[in-house]
Amino acid sequence: MGNGSGQQLTTEGRLMSLDAFRGLTMFFLVAEGTGLYHALQDPALSDTIWGSVVIQFTHHPWNGLRFWDLVQPFFMFIVGVAMPFSLAKRWDRGDRWMDTFGHVLYRSFLLFLFGVLLHCAYANKLVWELWNVLTQLSFTYLIAFLMMRRSARTQIAFTFALLIITELAYRLWFIPGYDQPFVKDHNFGSYMDMLLMGKLNAGGGWVTINCVPTTAHTMWGVLAGQVLRSARSSSQKIKLLAIAALIGIVIGYALDPVTPIIKRICTSSFVIVSGGWCLLTLAFLYWLIDLKGIRRWSMFAVIVGMNSIFIYLFSNTAGPAWLNDFVGIFTIGFLGWTGEQSAKIITAIVVLALEWYLCYWLYKRRIFIRI
Repeated sequence: MGNGSGQQLTTEGRLMSLDAFRGLTMFFLVAEGTGLYHALQDPALSDTIWGSVVIQFTHHPWNGLRFWDLVQPFFMFIVGVAMPFSLAKRWDRGDRWMDTFGHVLYRSFLLFLFGVLLHCAYANKLVWELWNVLTQLSFTYLIAFLMMRRSARTQIAFTFALLIITELAYRLWFIPGYDQPFVKDHNFGSYMDMLLMGKLNAGGGWVTINCVPTTAHTMWGVLAGQVLRSARSSSQKIKLLAIAALIGIVIGYALDPVTPIIKRICTSSFVIVSGGWCLLTLAFLYWLIDLKGIRRWSMFAVIVGMNSIFIYLFSNTAGPAWLNDFVGIFTIGFLGWTGEQSAKIITAIVVLALEWYLCYWLYKRRIFIRI
């Protein structure tokens, strides 16, 4: 159904384009857990169009930007977009600010806990590691909540202050061995990891302090959500989001010679350019689904988006630990003659279909597992 501002809402009173965005992002993440992207890689085709496409589903090794580098910003941005909608419901029903603050603190704690537990699951032992997107989100979500009642100008200024502070910390840090701002494992973020965890991310260069600059993603999501909830017309909303997106994309890429675009340490140029892509994707989906009404296709994504945290956790724990191997018994057993790589691709596709069906099963029974 629609309203005066042109929003198309689901039966739950949710913005369908937002649920589709969330679902698409989560679908890509779930597909990674099935091993699909790894199975699609073929060294013999690396110099072909196929190789150029498949490599987009891997992180850039350092300075550069691929599609897969945008998925975590999408995740954190979407959480921000949803906040004005979900919290407005609580405030409209009479909840006090302190009540919602308590809810946000509790949710942040759970996100942090699940993030730490996921690292234990990855390592198959007790570890203290903070690189997971959920631990990062536990921080950005809390800060975004504390700032969301400020003016848009104040929120924007705050996000750029975070980027500037982080940029200066990387450039001015003086401790030997960690005073090379954009060198893997020898920067300020690496020093903070040694301080917080006593270890570096093995070979990847990821750093925990990313939660500070990437707070901008969640806060820009809040601002985008406030735009979508406003009384502006749909065309005005799309125009505003698209203009902000293009500014971010242009500035982010233009900064690269000065501050390299590095996702693994969330440089300011990376945060700005990826924030632009987040805004542009939201504007496109809002135009396509809510304004043009082309939304039937999106239900497959909405179904995933309605249980996003659950399927993310499942696909990173029970999925690889049980479902992948179990399905492989049959797909490889019956289709192994097609070749090892083909059998792995088929296995991943079957697992992905089963995990989507699990979301569908929950959706049909109106079971929505939230934190």
